[in-house]
Amino acid sequence: MSEPSVAAGIVRGMMNVAVSRGASREALADASGIDPVDLEDRDRRIPLTRYHALIRAGQRLAHDPALALHCGETVDLSEVSIVGLIGQASETMIHAFAQLQRYSRLMTDLDTGSADRFALARRGGELWLVDNRRDPNAFPEHTEIAFAQMVSGCRRFGVTSFARAVHVTHADPGYAEEYERILGAPVRFGCDENAILLNQDWMTHPIARQPSYVFGILSEQAEALLESLGASESTKGRVESLLMPILHTGTANIELIAGRLGVSRQTLFRKLKAEGTTFEAVLDTLRHKLALHYLAGQKVSVTETAYLVGFSDPAAFSRAFKRWTGSSPRGMRAPKG
Repeated sequence: MSEPSVAAGIVRGMMNVAVSRGASREALADASGIDPVDLEDRDRRIPLTRYHALIRAGQRLAHDPALALHCGETVDLSEVSIVGLIGQASETMIHAFAQLQRYSRLMTDLDTGSADRFALARRGGELWLVDNRRDPNAFPEHTEIAFAQMVSGCRRFGVTSFARAVHVTHADPGYAEEYERILGAPVRFGCDENAILLNQDWMTHPIARQPSYVFGILSEQAEALLESLGASESTKGRVESLLMPILHTGTANIELIAGRLGVSRQTLFRKLKAEGTTFEAVLDTLRHKLALHYLAGQKVSVTETAYLVGFSDPAAFSRAFKRWTGSSPRGMRAPKG
C-alpha cells in the first residue's frame, strides 16, 4: 500500500502562508525535509508525514498556532489544485461538491475507510456536512484547513451564509475566536463528529466561472491523476464522472458514455457487469442522489429538479422518486428553518 500523500500545490500553499506570516522558507524546508523546487509542479505528490512536519514547523516558526485555519482562509483552492479549477467550472455549488467528493484524494490522501471524505446528512429537517476522516484528533489541523477552505471558498463564489454552526471533535486549541471569525458561526469543541450545520440555500447557487467545455477537459485530467494516485479507479466511477456534467441534458445513454470512454457498448456493459452493476443502475443511483440534493436546497421546484436530473416528464420523475424513497418529491421537501 502506497504511503499517504498530498498534492504539491496544497503543500506550497501552506508553505507560502507560513512564510507570509514570518517563517523562513529555508527553515521550513529544513524542518520538513521538503525541497521548495519539488513544489513547482502542483500535481506532484509529497508524503503526508512531511506535510505534517511542515505545518508543525510553520506554527512554530511563524508563531501562529492557528496557521492551518489561516491557510484554509487565505489560499484560493483554484490556485493550488485542479480540484479548485473543476469547482470553478461546475454549474452549481452542489455540482462542485460532487466533484470534491470524487477528487478529494487528489488534494490530501487521508484515511476515510470506504466512505467519501465528506457527506451530507439530513437530521430532523437540518442539513449537516460531515467529515468522515478516521482518527481526526490525531491531526486536527486537517479539520481546520478543510472547514476554513469550504467556508472561505463559498464566500469567493458569493455564498455569504454557508455555516450555521460548527462541531469539532478536538478540544479548544486556545484560539476559538479565530474559528468563529473565519467560519462565521458558533463552534463547539469536543463533539462526537466534525460537522458543519449548513444553511440550505447554498446548493443551487450558480458558479460556472469557466465555459462548460473546460469542465470536461479538467475532469479528464483529474481522472488521469486519480488513476496514477492508485485510487480505486472503477469503471462505475468513470461513468459517474462522465454522466455528471450532461445529466441535465437528458441525453445520457450507454452508447454516448461508451464512446467517451473509447470502448464499445458491449465492452462497457461487460466491465460494469464485472463490478456487479449496470449502466442503468449507475444512472439511476446518480439521479436519486442528486435529486435529494436539489430538493434539500429549497431553491428549485420539483419540476426543475426533474429536468436537472435528466427527466423530460415530471410525472416519470415523481414515479422514480417514489420508487427510490417511498415518498413523493413534494413530500420529501423539508421546511426551511
